Amino acid sequence: MAQQKGTVRRTPLSRERVLSAAVVLADESGVESLSMRKLAQELGVVPMALYKHVANKEELLDGMVDVIVGEIDAAASGEDWKSAVRQRVLAARQILLRHPWARRVIESRTNKSPVVLEYMNAMIGMFRSGGFSVDLTHHVMHAMGSRMWGFTQEVFDDSGSAPEEVPPAVLHMMAEKYPHVMEIAMRADHDNESVVGQGCDDQFEFEFALDLLLDGFERLHEQGWTSRRGTVQR
Repeated sequence: MAQQKGTVRRTPLSRERVLSAAVVLADESGVESLSMRKLAQELGVVPMALYKHVANKEELLDGMVDVIVGEIDAAASGEDWKSAVRQRVLAARQILLRHPWARRVIESRTNKSPVVLEYMNAMIGMFRSGGFSVDLTHHVMHAMGSRMWGFTQEVFDDSGSAPEEVPPAVLHMMAEKYPHVMEIAMRADHDNESVVGQGCDDQFEFEFALDLLLDGFERLHEQGWTSRRGTVQR
């Protein structure tokens, strides 16, 4: 029996195992509570063992983003650029819904890893393969912004919590002073279960904005738009 116990070997620690465990911890407890010490405990190792695979917390977060981006379905079965882009973006959104913490981490990253660059390159390639000029594609990517990753940065937080949390007198004052803002912000016809982060970024709103953008890109492409004076090429 002792001999058998001696042959039992612990699963070797690897960068992939470290990153996967970090993603699971962030899913369970939130990325704010993630620490190298807590991650080491989860893996059954001393904290110093982690530094052989990730240099610090920032590199850990970079790697976690790589894991998330790697989960996005890269298959683009659409027959044209528009359906292919739409499919890829909505696939990214499904991953962000699965890992709500990833939005804040993606926004905080300043370095672009090879995994992230490959994703961006593939997205750009969809427009270029669709016949978009480099000029138009440049502006398209700016317009896509965070939507490329499956989320948007919302103006209003109309998740429905305001009426319970804000005193009626304050709401009345706000409505008198900023009537147009309040009539929009107080709308409650959203699916709170599908929100990515804060605000009204539900599935309907996300697809509504995405389709507006794609329709606009298509119109500009067909018109031969150029950024030179923002005109249409004749």
